[in-house]
This record gives sequence, C-alpha cells and structure tokens, in this order.
Amino acid sequence: MLWRTRRARAAARARHASQRTTDWVDGRLPLYEGGGLLRKAFPHHWSFFLGEIALYSFVVLLLTGVWLTLFFHPSTTEVVYHGSYRPLDGIRMSEAYASTLDISFDVRGGLLIRQLHHWAALVFLAAIGLHLLRVFFTGAFRRPREVNWLIGVTLFLLALVEGFAGYSLPDDLLSGTGLRIAQGIMMSIPIVGTYLSFFAFGGEFPGEDLIPRLYTLHILLVPGLMLALITLHLILVFYLKHTQWAGRGRSERNAVGKPMFPQFTASSGGLFLMVFGVLTVLSGVAQVNPVWAYGPYRPHAVSTGSQPDWYVGFLEGSLRLVPPWETTLAGHTLMWNVLLPAVVLPGALFAVLYAYPFLERRLTGDHGEHHLCDRPRDNPVRTGLGVAAICGYGVLLAAGGNDVIALVFHVSLNTLTWVFRVAFVLLPPLAYMVTRRVCLALQEADQERLEQGEETGEVRQTVAGGYEESHEPLEEEQRYVLKAYGYERPPREDELER
Repeated sequence: MLWRTRRARAAARARHASQRTTDWVDGRLPLYEGGGLLRKAFPHHWSFFLGEIALYSFVVLLLTGVWLTLFFHPSTTEVVYHGSYRPLDGIRMSEAYASTLDISFDVRGGLLIRQLHHWAALVFLAAIGLHLLRVFFTGAFRRPREVNWLIGVTLFLLALVEGFAGYSLPDDLLSGTGLRIAQGIMMSIPIVGTYLSFFAFGGEFPGEDLIPRLYTLHILLVPGLMLALITLHLILVFYLKHTQWAGRGRSERNAVGKPMFPQFTASSGGLFLMVFGVLTVLSGVAQVNPVWAYGPYRPHAVSTGSQPDWYVGFLEGSLRLVPPWETTLAGHTLMWNVLLPAVVLPGALFAVLYAYPFLERRLTGDHGEHHLCDRPRDNPVRTGLGVAAICGYGVLLAAGGNDVIALVFHVSLNTLTWVFRVAFVLLPPLAYMVTRRVCLALQEADQERLEQGEETGEVRQTVAGGYEESHEPLEEEQRYVLKAYGYERPPREDELER
C-alpha cells in the first residue's frame, strides 16, 4: 500500500511538472494553438507517398552534400595526381578532379557517400517527376492549388539545374563533354549568346571560372531557393489540405485520413528510413558515375558513348534529331539545329506546364474548387495530352542514346535517327487518340457496371432458348465511388411508372 501511495505521488508530481513546462513553453510559443495541426488528416493512398519520397531524398542530399563539401576543392588549377588510384598516377588534372578521386579512394567511406549523393539526386528528380504526373493526371492542380502547382514545376526546374551543376563539378571527361554542349547551347542564342558564354566560363571555353561558379550555385543559391520553396509548398499543403480519392465519407468539403500524430508521423518516419536504407544499399552495390574510368577533362577529347543522366537525356536526344538547319542574316548565323531543340523546346515545355492549370480552367469553364482527385479515365483529353507528352519524352530520351543502340543492335545510325524523327512526330498524336478512346471505353464499362452490376462468369439459358450472363450488384463502396464521379444509374421502367 505504501509503495502504491509513493507511486501515485510521483506520478502526480510528474504530471504537475509536465503541465508547468507546457504552460511555460506555450507562454512563449503557440503550443496549444498548434495542437490542431497534430490532428491534421493525411491520406494513406500509395500515390501520395511520391511527394514524401522526393522530400526525404532531398534530406539525404543535404546531409551527404554537407559532408562532401568538407573534402571537395572547386578549382581548375592543374595539379599532378599521386593518389591511390594507380592508373592515373602522374597525370595532370584539375584540382576538382583530383579531390573527387581522393574522396573516392582515400577518404574513409568517401565513395559510399559520393554515390549515395548521386543516387539520391536521381531518385529525387524521379520522385518529383512522378509526383507532378500524379498531380496532373488526377487534376490536383485545379483551384485552389494552382500556386502549389507552380511551386512544384519551379522545384522541378531548379532540381534539373542543381543536378546538372553537381554532375559537372568533378571535371571529368564525361561532365566536361556536357559542359561543352552547354556552351554550344549558350552560343546558339542570337545576339547575347557569346556574352553569356564569356560570362559563364570567364573567357574562352573551357575557362577557369565555371567550376567555382557552379560550386557556389550548387551548394548555396539553388539549394536555398529549393529549401524556401519546399517550405512554402508544405505550408500550402497544410493550409489547403490534401486532395483525396472519392469514397464513402469523403467529399469536396472534408478531408479524411490518418492524423498527423501519431499515425502519420510513425508511417512517414518509417518511409524515410526505407528511402535512406534503399539509397544506401544502391550506393553500396550499384556503381554510378565512375569518374576514374573517364579520366580528366581535355577540351580536344570526347568520351566514347557519352550519356548524360536521365533527366537531361531528352535534351541530348532532341539535339541529335534536329537536322543541320542554319540561317545567315546580316552576317550572323542562326543555328536552328541547336537553338530549337535546346532552347525553344524546353522553354515551350515549361511554359505549357506553368500555364496549363489556367488554360484548362479557361477552356473547360470549370471555376469551382476541387478537393477530390479525378480518375484519369474521367478526363480523357487531359489524360491523352499527358500520355502524348510522356511518349514524346520517351522518344527523345531513347534518341539520346541512338549511337549506343545502333552499336548494340547492329543497325544503321542514320536509319535509327530517321525512325526516331518519324516517331517523335507521329507517336504523340497517335498516343493521344488511343488513350482518349481507351478512357471513353472505360467510362462506358463503368456505366454498364453501374447499370447491370458485376459479371459473375455464369451463363444461363433463357426461356426463349437464348443465353445470358448473370450479374450481381456492385458493392456499396464501388457504387458510391462511381456516383461520386458523375455516373448515375438510369431509372428502371417500374420506377418511371411510379
């Protein structure tokens, strides 16, 4: 009895101390006012995890990037390498490339961290791209989330810039080839192209200023902008609430899901550990960007079969597909074969992405708020446009490796290039038409299921001697979902008579 009394008194003192601590914190921070945020509902559908994977990959990028800055030297000053990698011993190279080799071979755990950083960058961009596709195909960019869509597209653009800058920092032969292409793209811009190239490289290519400038861009400016935009994005997600799939109890006026604490916090924390673990395993068993195999960059050399990372592969493919078109005006040459695929095409792509929510609203006349996700089949035009864009992107990505494909499959490079040109023109509109018809067919199938029920697979003979397949009514949840998306069962004859 005495032990229970002491235990009760200790528990009371602990409660009193915690209450005093909470009151002290709340007097200086809005602790109680923010308690409602802890009960915010988060959806638990798998498609919503794509944004979280992007966020956690970004966290891994920040952690590994901070570690790498301790050992990397962003300088083009030439040094003679005498490190652990014997095949390059005594070779002159930039200090940036030499420090990358030191990180890979002489710093304990350096190769693992460097590859972890690279894999996290690849997964980060892939997750952002897939997250944008999910938002696009489900219509989650519509009012009131247009600003969040603009933020997401901007984050994707900044991630491309950040990835290219980080990819170029080691100053190896492969990344140097990419920088040479970037310099050609700058030079293709009329009037200001030469000035842009001189400013970026600090003189004639390859210059001495680009690597230090890319380093500042990579570790300071772009990450700072991305961190600010991610914070704003999350604030808007909290304020506007998530979209959700239609279902019983879910409507345009509520949000149903797991509360932020403790359920969502626990599951999201587990997802972070999974992302970190998978990236670490990939870094340990799957080699990526072996800069020592390429050697230091030399302006007169080009690496054989050079391929950029996947996220800029479509630009490589577009450069390879456009014929050598040039125009000379007043003594100035316009290189259409570089300007169109590398400047006009990506500019038009991102202009359409930024403007799409407003274009769709104007063309459809839909000015209402939407908190339920569309099924892709229920908006055939939008889904068709998305599939057409994906097919066009896939053609350009494959065309970026046309030389490797021609070598492996022993086909003519010129023939393969023409195949990709024709595919880029014909495949997107064909994909649009097929996707639109498939969506309409799926809508008809849903309408039939709602009217007649689900097929059971049983065939019965009618009184007249014919055969018919039996049906059973849809489950209540399925009927609710179909009705939420605008499907209505037509009234039967006996209901009309009433």
